[in-house]
Amino acid sequence: MSWLWVLAAAAAEVCGAVGLKKFSTCPTGRHLALFVGGFTLSFVLLYASFQYLAVSAAYAVWIGLGTGGTVLVNMVFFHEGRNAGRLSAMALIVIGAAGVKWLS
Repeated sequence: MSWLWVLAAAAAEVCGAVGLKKFSTCPTGRHLALFVGGFTLSFVLLYASFQYLAVSAAYAVWIGLGTGGTVLVNMVFFHEGRNAGRLSAMALIVIGAAGVKWLS
């Protein structure tokens, strides 16, 4: 259950990042709510996971999944560049975060 908090926190972080992107191009209340709400929910869920998990492992996985998810969403929905180097770097981030979790 504790890792579900981290997964949900990472998903909320991706929503916050999408809201930030949308708000930077079209500042509406809806985009502001997605931006602020996504990041706020992300921190609340991450904080909840600290009651069950080591901070270092939970934080590393949250950062890795949030970064990877944000990059993928931006590639798919905002047509950011896709190339082997960028995908490889993203994979290394996720692998590194997973390694911290497994070795904790």
